[in-house]
This record gives sequence, structure tokens and C-alpha cells, in this order.
Amino acid sequence: MTRILYVDDEADIREVAQMSIELDPGFEVRTCSSGPEAIAEAAAWRPDLILLDVMMPGMDGPTVFARLRERGDMARIPVVFITARTHAHEVAAFFELGARGVIAKPFDPMRLAEQVREFLG
Repeated sequence: MTRILYVDDEADIREVAQMSIELDPGFEVRTCSSGPEAIAEAAAWRPDLILLDVMMPGMDGPTVFARLRERGDMARIPVVFITARTHAHEVAAFFELGARGVIAKPFDPMRLAEQVREFLG
């Protein structure tokens, strides 16, 4: 079973994302609503991939990503940003940080599991 951690401060989006990803029976999904919660969950659960919202209150996605990279035990977990910020220079900046990829919001619920599978490849 492949473990996917989905992080977003919006409950509705978390719910839709979880249901969408779980359409693939090979995925187990957990969700978090904040950066600090995501860091704790990643440390405890060891996901195979983290889908991380960029704009969250308190600790934004890039900050969460940096904190994960600072910890040697979680530095290799691939991160895909989920964001409405999809201008070329913004996407390039996410890749410069070391992101595995970017999924545009709003995402297509029928394609989300497929996109996740592509980022795991």
C-alpha cells in the first residue's frame, strides 16, 4: 500500500482529495490541516508522497517543505505542491525548491489518483 499525505487548510478540499486519491485501491491517504500537523504526521507515518497546499495560514507550503528537508529522516519524501499559483515563474520556483511536481488547483477529482501515480513513477 502506497501512503499519501494530503495537506490543505480547507476541509472540503481535503475531503474531495482523499476520496479522489482513494479511487486507486493501492493508495492509503491521510490528511492534515496545517503545516505543523503535517510535519508531525510525516514523522510518525512516513508517507511515500506528500501533496502540499502552497497557501495556508501560519506556515505555508514552502515553509513546511523546507522544514521537512531540514530533517534528515524526512528529507527524501517527495513533495508535490497543490496550488492555484501556476504562472511559469511560480512553478519554476517550486521546482527550484526541490518539489517533485505541481498540481494546479482546482484539480480534476477524476484524474487526481492518476496524477499522484505519475509523480511516484
